[in-house]
Amino acid sequence: MKGLKINTLSFDNESINTLKSMDYNNYPIVYILHDNKKKKSAYIGQTVQMRNRMKAHLKDEKKKGLDSVLLIAHEMFNQSATYNIETNLINYFIADNKYVLKNVSQTTKPVTHNYYDKYKYDAEIFSELWERLRADELADHTLEYLQNKDVFKLSPYKELSESQVELKEEILDFCKNHINTENRSVFLVKGDAGTGKSVVLSSTFNAIQDLSKDEDSPLKGTNNYLLVNHNEMIKTYESISESLPNLKKKNFMKPTSFINRIDKTGEVADITFVDEAHLLLSRSDKYNSYSGENQLRDISLRSKVTIVVFDERQFLKLKSHWSGNLLKEMTDGAYTQNYELTDQFRIQADQEVVDWIDAFVDKKVRPFPESTGDYELKFFDSAAEMFEAIQEKDDEHQLSRVVATFDYEHKKDGEEYYVEEPGFKGVWNRTHYKETWAEHPETVREVGSIYTIQGFDLNYVGVILGPSVSYDEEKEELKLLPQKYRDKEAFRTSSEPKVQYNVEEMKEQIILNSINVLMKRGVKGLYLYASDEKLQAVLKEKYQGGKENG
Repeated sequence: MKGLKINTLSFDNESINTLKSMDYNNYPIVYILHDNKKKKSAYIGQTVQMRNRMKAHLKDEKKKGLDSVLLIAHEMFNQSATYNIETNLINYFIADNKYVLKNVSQTTKPVTHNYYDKYKYDAEIFSELWERLRADELADHTLEYLQNKDVFKLSPYKELSESQVELKEEILDFCKNHINTENRSVFLVKGDAGTGKSVVLSSTFNAIQDLSKDEDSPLKGTNNYLLVNHNEMIKTYESISESLPNLKKKNFMKPTSFINRIDKTGEVADITFVDEAHLLLSRSDKYNSYSGENQLRDISLRSKVTIVVFDERQFLKLKSHWSGNLLKEMTDGAYTQNYELTDQFRIQADQEVVDWIDAFVDKKVRPFPESTGDYELKFFDSAAEMFEAIQEKDDEHQLSRVVATFDYEHKKDGEEYYVEEPGFKGVWNRTHYKETWAEHPETVREVGSIYTIQGFDLNYVGVILGPSVSYDEEKEELKLLPQKYRDKEAFRTSSEPKVQYNVEEMKEQIILNSINVLMKRGVKGLYLYASDEKLQAVLKEKYQGGKENG
């Protein structure tokens, strides 16, 4: 056998028995079981005992209806490689969305690891395999296209780091140990933007849903939900559910809808996952049909076990401000466990870049790092030039967009609104797309907001720091101007607010949090433009100084 060898057979005993070659027996291979029905189904696996594994699948009722098997072999395959390729195939099939997969998650999987010549398998052999699958009409889209989809990035089958695997195992054990106890149980997961919180949540929720169908699991028959107060992320989770057997759209909801549904039915949820919990309401809000005072507590009171993913630096509204007292109120009377993710996975840059962004969000404008690795950190004194540069990056790498702080007028009246800066005018904060904003091709010619992009990755992000972000020359730090921030909902409180903090300080923190989220969207690069003249001048000085030192 030389190179990649692919063989297609009927999925039946007669065909399987004809394969006696060493190419497919006692040798690592990858396989795809599939059918050709209108609603296509597939199962992806890897094995070193092909005939035994196929015979076991033939007896499995869950594989009934699959009528073809594609066997994939290569003289360079080893078990690390076939596991890697199996995982990649599952992730890309989910994103491609041509087949509904019959794969269920393993409780735990090996941590992401390197092995000899892994790059060759990923970059060369897998690319060749995928193009062969496209030629045989088992896949539709290119790898590059799928890599930029949020469904791919949030796939429950993404390989996890050591800390992410540890967290997943702890959550699974927590659910098993507390599902039948009398008291409420709450598992709190904390982590900064880009630490992979949602990826772990997606993987763990999929495992929980698979275990709810497992006769031997203590979680058999559990009624579970994943909640997120973010329209764009709901779309992504629902898209993932279309490709996997035990994920259903009805299990993904917004918090207020969940609370109202539970109250209407009188049931108690078994396990409830809450993603982006910093977006939940910490007081009543008629606009969102919520009459309570603490959405997290209300959710946990309606669930036996609650898994909460939280970043206190990402709250964007006064009515979503979570103080220590509110968190204590939420967990009061419940058994509580905590975990914090610290590794940065999104930004592919030297630590100096991450430190520079963190310092900026802490109001300090440092000289731009001398070394940024392969990451691009650039300043522009023209919004139009930055917009053009991002469009060029989109042509080259896709998924590159311009976003802005919420310093420009926008109303939910269906009219068009614009970000206007000297020599530049861009359509602002469109939210009517069915798919996520960044994945829509037209949006490369628009400017997004915190609400269109929070929780998602871009390859390159251009950030317009609007009029609310200035610079105090005496204090030598950022100066926030909340009166110029145009997000009316951000500073709105209820008619009887629980004032437990300095409102003006919290308004400034909301602007800083939004900057933190926007700046940490780019995997490969961050471009900056400042509307305020004082901030523009100091950024230009710090940028030129960094270039001269470099």
